[in-house]
Amino acid sequence: MAIPKALLLAILGSICLCSSTVLSARELGDAAMVEKHEQWMAKFNHVYKDSTEKAQRFEVFKANVAFIESFNTENHKFWLGVNQFTGLTNDEFRAIKTNKGLRRNDARAPTGFEYNNVSNDALPAAADWRTKGVVVVGLFQPWLQPRGCAGGEMHDAFKFIIKNGGLTTEANYPYTAQDGQCKTSTASNSVATIKGYEDVPANNESSLMKAVANQPVSVAMDGGDVIFQHLSGGVMTGSCGTDLDHGIVAIGYGMTSDGTKFWLLKNSWGTTWGESGYLRMEKDIYDKSGMCGLAMQPSYPTE
Repeated sequence: MAIPKALLLAILGSICLCSSTVLSARELGDAAMVEKHEQWMAKFNHVYKDSTEKAQRFEVFKANVAFIESFNTENHKFWLGVNQFTGLTNDEFRAIKTNKGLRRNDARAPTGFEYNNVSNDALPAAADWRTKGVVVVGLFQPWLQPRGCAGGEMHDAFKFIIKNGGLTTEANYPYTAQDGQCKTSTASNSVATIKGYEDVPANNESSLMKAVANQPVSVAMDGGDVIFQHLSGGVMTGSCGTDLDHGIVAIGYGMTSDGTKFWLLKNSWGTTWGESGYLRMEKDIYDKSGMCGLAMQPSYPTE
């Protein structure tokens, strides 16, 4: 039986209307993402050289936002968010913000572990050195062009402080993220000094806890993971690498209401990353190297 012409036109009209609706929704979604990208550019002062570069970076931004939103629909103890690195691919992020192959270039510190005779049972259940007034919010450490020494190593920093006779204040010698000759006369105006440095026994979170209970401790970790790139809050759990390429500071530890033990750490990527520049990572995991390798080579200065 032939379909009446009026009915056929009605069916075709419905199909066209449906297709138009889908297209409009897609266009609306793209428009919303474009607006989100514009707001992100304004917030982080990103300017592109031309429309072609802007279009390319928009696609990277859109893919990262999709990853973040998808991840946050899953069941995790932490979540991701848009930050200053959302416009970078993970390869670009790794190249800019990490120091691949970070390893000690000297023997382990000659002294014994200072807190070896302290029992973990005597340690406080939680610690946070921010409450003691000895931790300041981490500055945003921009990438250098060129990248200077392409990263640093904690032992070398300790050695420099000892040789230099100490460190001056940030107010006296501000960080500018630029290559150039060290102003030795300014740097020598020392307000803080150390006499040496010491290593925490490697791959031993129990020993690391003893050290952190007594003072902030420098730790190296694998900081190039895409999860770390977009980390926003919560306690980071799960698996990650141990290719040490980033230095941060362990400033405490604790436990969440659901019983998850965590390390409290300070980063150097500004307050728009993580939990206002800080992060929490799961403590006492099955892997002796610690979450992202944080227990592999901790060290701290001594008076």
